[in-house]
Amino acid sequence: MPGTPIIVSISSDGVQRATVILDSYSYSPNHLVVESGKPVELTLTSRTTFIPHNFVMKELSAGLSIEQDVGAGKTIIAKLPPTQPGRFLFFCDKRLWPMPSHRDKGMEGLLEVR
Repeated sequence: MPGTPIIVSISSDGVQRATVILDSYSYSPNHLVVESGKPVELTLTSRTTFIPHNFVMKELSAGLSIEQDVGAGKTIIAKLPPTQPGRFLFFCDKRLWPMPSHRDKGMEGLLEVR
């Protein structure tokens, strides 16, 4: 379930930037609100010691298609071009077979484009 919505501010260069922490089966924050038509940069930081995670968004109709691995203890930057309003899920699809995926354990969030 998405938590409290976090409204992402627009930097002086016109980019909406936010930091998202990836931890044991969670994103924090897990509900981001951004403006349509302005680029988004998410700094994805994994706090896990050895479990890898990823950030997946497959909203092809909205032009939001990303699958970014974030190794344990690593930080990467994901760039998104939100072009149309809507509510779009992101999630971690990592799994250790035959266990449930991280998404099945609740590792998902919501990008709300206004």
